Amino acid sequence: MAALLIIVSDRISAFVNKGEVIERYYNPGEVFDHVHILLTNDDQPDMTQMQRMVGNSALTLHHLPAPSYRETLAWQPILMRDWVRRGVELAQQIRPDVIRTYGNYENGYLGAHIRRRTGIPLIVSLHVERDYTYRRVKPWYPTWKQRLMAERSLVLEKTTLRAADLVLPVYESIVGYAKRRGARRIQVAYNVISPSNLRRKDDYRLHTPARILSVGRQFREKNPDQLIRAVARLDAELTMIGDGEYHDHLVQTARECGVSDRVRFIPSIENDRLCAMLPEYDIFATHSDYPEISKSVLEPLLTGLPTILNTIPDHPVPEYQGDWMMLVENTPEGYYATLRHLLTDHQAREALGQRAYVHAQEHYAPAKTEAVFASIYRSFLK
Repeated sequence: MAALLIIVSDRISAFVNKGEVIERYYNPGEVFDHVHILLTNDDQPDMTQMQRMVGNSALTLHHLPAPSYRETLAWQPILMRDWVRRGVELAQQIRPDVIRTYGNYENGYLGAHIRRRTGIPLIVSLHVERDYTYRRVKPWYPTWKQRLMAERSLVLEKTTLRAADLVLPVYESIVGYAKRRGARRIQVAYNVISPSNLRRKDDYRLHTPARILSVGRQFREKNPDQLIRAVARLDAELTMIGDGEYHDHLVQTARECGVSDRVRFIPSIENDRLCAMLPEYDIFATHSDYPEISKSVLEPLLTGLPTILNTIPDHPVPEYQGDWMMLVENTPEGYYATLRHLLTDHQAREALGQRAYVHAQEHYAPAKTEAVFASIYRSFLK
């Protein structure tokens, strides 16, 4: 009877409430007979939905809220010792075959200490390039408090990576960070996407007016206002799905451009419904300053939706190199020229969508990415 201990710092309820439930996400390939999920917070996720995320295995939920940054005086190890001790004791009672953490925060720090005390293998997945997307954007002045917290988090990050038996970046751009911060063994393993409602786009005839879709959290580093300004010059409708601190700014941008009647804002939508909607659009376009291939980009690619993304001059994204998506400068003219080309050239638009589908299915198909994680887990059970 194989058992897995997953240590999670996220509030899983937030994902469940948004409808982002991926079957077997916490137990790919149903390798384990019993999955223990240890939350380092007081979250109480819906257990019915949680069960879907572990398949047919037994599921047990545990709570061990982590002490705060303030309580530990910036994560001083001596002030985290009692919390770590209780986590080690719990792991010794559970006796898992493998420990898994999603990220290298407080959860990874605890997993590292359990690994050192018990010898149980630790697998850590990395979902963010913390040096580039976290520390780089927090200058010492005037945001010195936030920058200090970012620097002190290295205690957690490096402890986790140095102890891990295997580190799994979910895209190539994180590999350099993992190496710099002490990871010994690294393997890129792309995020598993829910396959339930993904279907191939089989009709590339243009709608009247054309339908453009943009999905993503709306904050400074993912601000798609230049896309709105480009759409203002086209005979097209834009649907923007997402919310965040820049939401009002984007609504105001649409007003200023005189396209409030052609830009539709949807703050939130269930992921299954979104996936089912994707083939109904003509083009997917978005903006991100993060060197990542995100879930919101993988999903349209997997359906064969022609996709436009911005370039990141100082940090090119390895996964974006190729002829299966269009990269543009993050300016109104950059988006406009490419959108206009694809909207007026049916053959080019369809060919781009077809290349996107073939490439995405080869590299990111849910069955393939799930099989990668299942194979990794099995290798630690031998």
